[in-house]
Amino acid sequence: MSAIVWIAALSLASWLWLLLCQGFFWRTDIRLPDRTPPREWPSVCVVVPARDEAAVLPASLPSLLAQDYPGPAEVFLVDDGSRDGTGDVARALARRHGGLPLTVDSPGEPPAGWTGKLWAVRHGIGLARAREPEYLLLTDADIAHAPDSLRELVAAARTGGFDAVSQMARLRVESPWERLVVPAFVYFFAQLYPFRRIGRRGARTAAAAGGCVLLRAETAERVRIPDAIRQAVIDDVALARAVKGTGGHIWLGLADRVDSVRPYPRLHDLWRMVSRSAYAQLRHSPALLLGTVLGLALVYLVPPLALLFGLTAGSAPTAVCGALAWLVMAGTYVPMLRHYRQPLWLAPLLPFTAFLYLLMTVDSAVQHYRGRGAAWKGRTYMRPDAVADEG
Repeated sequence: MSAIVWIAALSLASWLWLLLCQGFFWRTDIRLPDRTPPREWPSVCVVVPARDEAAVLPASLPSLLAQDYPGPAEVFLVDDGSRDGTGDVARALARRHGGLPLTVDSPGEPPAGWTGKLWAVRHGIGLARAREPEYLLLTDADIAHAPDSLRELVAAARTGGFDAVSQMARLRVESPWERLVVPAFVYFFAQLYPFRRIGRRGARTAAAAGGCVLLRAETAERVRIPDAIRQAVIDDVALARAVKGTGGHIWLGLADRVDSVRPYPRLHDLWRMVSRSAYAQLRHSPALLLGTVLGLALVYLVPPLALLFGLTAGSAPTAVCGALAWLVMAGTYVPMLRHYRQPLWLAPLLPFTAFLYLLMTVDSAVQHYRGRGAAWKGRTYMRPDAVADEG
């Protein structure tokens, strides 16, 4: 058998392993677990770090203020050095819409060793601590919540005994590029961190979605969140690892009515979103970068290339292996496309989308070695340990 046949067969074997042995990552039925309303609703403080978010706050903040929560709840929006009047917009929205009490404050620029977002979260938790809440909801400024979102999160946390409950917000998919790239982003995330394993006690897999994390306040204090992860590369995953690593019980799943309103209309916008932290995810390791590139090529690019080569060269084994691998790939992508209410003809295009992600990852490494760091909303993190995912 020629080398190309072996490579095609290895790609097919990889997909069969992913299909059956990677925590059924491709299933999208992991939603909030069974829950019952508590007899007495605990107090909750909502912490919202916000930097230059005046454009999205009108679509997101009113949904937080309008939470139909039976217990004590308050919102703390931390203006992280915004230059677009974010704080003023937040105050105006609170006056116009009413609802939960809103406090707007600013911590100033982060000191050395802190990322801006986590410094803002620390300040918000400090403000909330005076209220002695039982839970903290850490949510991004671009996240819109259904009216019962907080109530359902708290009920799930109390019923399941979870220290942290996180939901992967449904990202916006309106522009052609968003439709092509965004569902794949969540698909790849689930492939790396299978949701079923995250909620299982004793399993090592730990992750969270930074846009919506309900955290027990006692746990945050015990684990020293966010101080313990102040230099974390990907803060939500680091938070989950810190909580689970100290014996905490965590849960992560897909959200039905928690949505990101942040637009990414152009490929350039999506490219920046991924590339600013992709190499940091690989711990700035050239070896991990090489392994990632080869792995993406084997798993996503080989199937269509093997099918094409097999058909043109008359190699039936190569064509069959390529076709079957591509079929399994597309089939595992279909549930995510349905979750995002996207046409299923996008499923066979996943190799092209994966190729874009490969290029974004390589570009992230190139920018790192050019000394440009990760730029986000006017703030550049030059040091490897100070790069943050501040989506």
